[in-house]
Amino acid sequence: MDRASLAASSRDGHLALRRVERQQSVIERLHAAHGARLQIADLARGLGVSSRTVARDVERLRDSGVPIAAHPGRGGGVSLARVAAPAPIRFDLPEAAALISSLAVLGPTVSPSAASAMRKLAEAVAG
Repeated sequence: MDRASLAASSRDGHLALRRVERQQSVIERLHAAHGARLQIADLARGLGVSSRTVARDVERLRDSGVPIAAHPGRGGGVSLARVAAPAPIRFDLPEAAALISSLAVLGPTVSPSAASAMRKLAEAVAG
């Protein structure tokens, strides 16, 4: 791989990691709002990116199955559907290891929920 390709690959990886961190932050901010609508512009300001970037992130999250509702028009925004309690999930060892690996790449302490998830996964695997 030549130097330019390696640099481009490194940059793409860095941008992907930043996107994942930002999307996690969007989910955490929406969760903390307890179902209230948050304006895309306010999220963008808080994350230090453009409104268009946040709108793309929200769309990617929605496409991935995250229950984010978009409220168009004046006073619109986005909100996270209230879920009383998520259903229990059972992972086999390779599935748990895949999640641990993903969190390790992201950074297991990038957010409180990432740290909590890593701790729970590690405890489950350790038995």
